[in-house]
Amino acid sequence: MKKLIFSFAALALAVVACQPNSDKITPNQETASVDMSDFYVYTDDTSPKATKTTKERCVSMKVLNKELKEHPGLEKRMFNIEKHTRTLISAKKPSGNPGGGNNGGGGGTPPPTPYTGTITIPVVVNILEDPAHPVTQANIDSQIAILNADYNNNNPNTSGIPSEFAGAVTNANITFTLAAVNRKASTKSTWGTSDGMKNSSQGGWDATDPAHNLNLWVCEIGGGILGYAQFPGGAAATDGVVIGSDFLGENTAGGQYGHGRTATHEVGHWLNLRHIWGDGRCRQDDFVTDTPSSDRANYGCPSYPTVHCKSNDMTMNYMDYVDDDCMYMFSNGQNDRMRALFASGGARESFVLP
Repeated sequence: MKKLIFSFAALALAVVACQPNSDKITPNQETASVDMSDFYVYTDDTSPKATKTTKERCVSMKVLNKELKEHPGLEKRMFNIEKHTRTLISAKKPSGNPGGGNNGGGGGTPPPTPYTGTITIPVVVNILEDPAHPVTQANIDSQIAILNADYNNNNPNTSGIPSEFAGAVTNANITFTLAAVNRKASTKSTWGTSDGMKNSSQGGWDATDPAHNLNLWVCEIGGGILGYAQFPGGAAATDGVVIGSDFLGENTAGGQYGHGRTATHEVGHWLNLRHIWGDGRCRQDDFVTDTPSSDRANYGCPSYPTVHCKSNDMTMNYMDYVDDDCMYMFSNGQNDRMRALFASGGARESFVLP
C-alpha cells in the first residue's frame, strides 16, 4: 500500500486518544529522512467472530492491543523497530523504472533487500496434548515443509497469480528446520489467548532460547481461533507463535484451514508483517509499498478482481484471511520488512550472528 502522510495534528490527537502517558511517542523521535507519521500499533476490532462454518483466522492484533495496555514501553520498542526497518528500506538504491507503480511491474533488477545473507530459523514445537485433538509427527513434518515452500516461493498455487501482481511475488529465502518437539499432556480443553501455554507454572511449556529459536506452541486455543503471534518487541518469555491443534500442517481436522497456512500467516506477524489491509479503512496502511490498499479482510476463495479502496485486492497474499489453498504469495515489500529484522541492529539479528 502506498504510504499515507497524516498531519502532525492528527497524529498528536491519535496519540493522546489511544496511549497511556508512559507510552507516548513524541515528535522529536521522528527524523526528516525517515517519516514515521503514519505509524500505529493500536487497531480497531473489525474482524468477524467465529461461526459454525468459519473460524476467527487470527487474533494477533487483539492480543497486541492487550499487550500494549499491560506493558508500558512496548509501543516505544515497536516504534524503534519500525524506524530501523524503514531506515534500512529507504537506504536501498533505486533501480529499474522509478515510479513504476505499486504492482512490482517496473523494469530493471530490484535493489538488494536490507539483509541478503542466508537465514535459517530453528523451530521448537511445544505441544500441549489434548486427546480430542491429536498432533502427529506427520503434522509437524508437513508444517515445516509448508513453511519452507511458502517462504521460498515454492507454493504450487503461485502459478495462478494474476499478471497484475506477478512482478511483486518474492522468494523470502528463509529456511525453517525442526530443532525439537516437546510434548506435555494437558487437561485444558481451552487455553485462550493469555499466553498460559507459554508458562510451565500454568501447565504450559516455557520458551526455549527465543533469541535463537522460533517457539511454536500447539494447543486447543478455543473460541474458533486458528492462531496468533507475538510481534517483534514483545517479551522474550512469550516470543513465538500459537497454533490451534487442528491447524498445524496438513490436517484433515482443519478443513479448509488444514493445509498449514495458519503458521505461514502467523510467522509473518512474528517477522513484523501486518495484515495486508492494515486492520483499518482505506487510509490505514500495512507499511508495504507494493500491496494495494484495502479496507477489509477477504475470506474463502475470492474471485479476481476483488475491488476495495478503488484498487484490486491482493487476496492471495499470506497476510489476508482467505482459505489455505487460496493464499500463495508474499510481496517484495513484505520481504524487505522481514529481512530488515536480521540486519545489524535488527530485532532478530541474533538468528544470523555467529
